[in-house]
Amino acid sequence: MHDAIKIYEVGPRDGLQNEANPIATPQKLAMVDGLVAAGLRHIELTSFVHPKAVPQMADADEVMATTLQKHGRARVEFTGLVFNQRGYDRALAAGCRSMAFGVSVSDTFSQENTRMSNERAFEIASGLIAQARRDGVRVRMYLMTAWVCPFEGLTPPQRTLAWAERVWALDLDELAIADTIGFADPMAVGQMMEMLGRRLEMDKLAVHLHDTQALGLANATTALQAGVRIFDSSVGGLGGCPFAPGAAGNLATEDLVFLAFKMGFGTGVDFDALWRVVKQLERPFGRPIGGRIRAWWESYCASQPNLTFG
Repeated sequence: MHDAIKIYEVGPRDGLQNEANPIATPQKLAMVDGLVAAGLRHIELTSFVHPKAVPQMADADEVMATTLQKHGRARVEFTGLVFNQRGYDRALAAGCRSMAFGVSVSDTFSQENTRMSNERAFEIASGLIAQARRDGVRVRMYLMTAWVCPFEGLTPPQRTLAWAERVWALDLDELAIADTIGFADPMAVGQMMEMLGRRLEMDKLAVHLHDTQALGLANATTALQAGVRIFDSSVGGLGGCPFAPGAAGNLATEDLVFLAFKMGFGTGVDFDALWRVVKQLERPFGRPIGGRIRAWWESYCASQPNLTFG
């Protein structure tokens, strides 16, 4: 068993993309500065999509290029989410050397989310991944609606397993199994990741969790017990799926860091510095943010100068 987990921070992308109020480019860049200072070394920075589809990501080219120029020597992996050739070309031009792609197990979700079937999405992703390999770009793949679809309901496990094996054959560096709307239960998460770990390579499998039904940490725990060591999370618990009514956001990075600490796993993240990012973000968001640990941390942990995490 490894004694450390890898945190794949999705706050700058998944955390911001559905926010109603525009987040200015300098504020995004300051957010990334804070995440790097806190020790996050794998950050999904933005998505290269049409600005009319996702207005918050309209500055993707500038955010990627500026960040790489500033932090290019910091040994941080900055990833851009890509869905088509135009997005791939933009990401490459901005200097992006790590890209994420996606396909949904649920065809209905794929149609609603991307206006294409999951077969067509798989075909496009296959071509882009082959191109990325030729260009020396690192490849990550999301397998969305792996447990529950907002339109079709529970996803049959055998369907998820079949799609996982199919996308795995594309020669990925990392495959993220996504609880896209945050409706998965802990037993289902643990069982699925155990099955995938036996079929694929556990050290390349990640879980992407949301906290819609307050089960994000429970799901992370069963994934840990199954052997998963790569976890997606979002600082402040920002994010959420537009197809999930009442979605509370992604699993909060600060909750994940503390869970790892309690279970004896290192993360390399400076907990105090991470909370400075949360506080810094509250002004542009105009509301309190933060994970489930916030109340305890502010009332007790902040007064303990010798308590460290990471």
